[in-house]
Amino acid sequence: MAEVATFAMSDQLLVVIDPVARMTDGESVRIAKDVLSAGAATKVCLPDDPDEFARALARRGSRRPVVVGDDRALTRAVTLLHRQRELAECALSVVPVGGALSLAGSLGVPTGAVAAARAVLEGVERRLDLLVDDSDGVVLGELRIPPVRDPAAPNGATAVGPGAGRPWLRTCQSLVRTLVPARAPSAAGSGPSRLRVEVDGATLVDLDQPVEAVSVTPGAAGVAAVEVRRASLGAEASPLRGEGRTVTVSGAHFRYRADAEVSGPVRTRTWVVREGAWGLTVPAAG
Repeated sequence: MAEVATFAMSDQLLVVIDPVARMTDGESVRIAKDVLSAGAATKVCLPDDPDEFARALARRGSRRPVVVGDDRALTRAVTLLHRQRELAECALSVVPVGGALSLAGSLGVPTGAVAAARAVLEGVERRLDLLVDDSDGVVLGELRIPPVRDPAAPNGATAVGPGAGRPWLRTCQSLVRTLVPARAPSAAGSGPSRLRVEVDGATLVDLDQPVEAVSVTPGAAGVAAVEVRRASLGAEASPLRGEGRTVTVSGAHFRYRADAEVSGPVRTRTWVVREGAWGLTVPAAG
């Protein structure tokens, strides 16, 4: 990762405020708007759904985009810019607001509204690696198989992407949960999996060795760090580790959690590291 650019206070900003942020923490949204508007020329967009969110980013012109929202909003913005093939040339900023902010914090963004807004105005662009899969999905922070349960979801349920950013859908889903008795996790999603994990074409673990968990994270210098915990050796056994630019997982149908979103089931998926693929504004050192 390298800090490659500073930003002028005269920059024009496109401030896209995620609807979930407006609903969950309106006060932090107001503070972020006030700090940004005091330091730069801003155009504020208030999209009501993911389609409007995407149109706002696509029509940003020369304005520097600033996302006010949680980890899902940040991931959505990076995904959209990647699929528009505009990510490499776009320095993205985020003011974390909402319930899930661990990803933004792990990437070096302050999780307080004032500090994050000041970093947008006075910070530097840091180039970061990105994991891109063969369906054009992205991973900013961590990939996990099987997906971990979301502590913020009711009853510890696994958070699934389609409801994110749609308050009306979230309300309907909440109502359904109150009417339908909770079911125990299915056996297919709760036990060890038989997966083949390959790193740069070399097999790290094969189908004959059941695994409890696989994690993949963008590492340093354009490689991914892979960790596999084998089921039959016990919880205290040392995990298998590898590094490489390409990671392929195959076997029985599996789900995976990429940052805040759960995808699948799939039988095979390949992730490739794109070195320095995107830029994020973080506080200047010192």
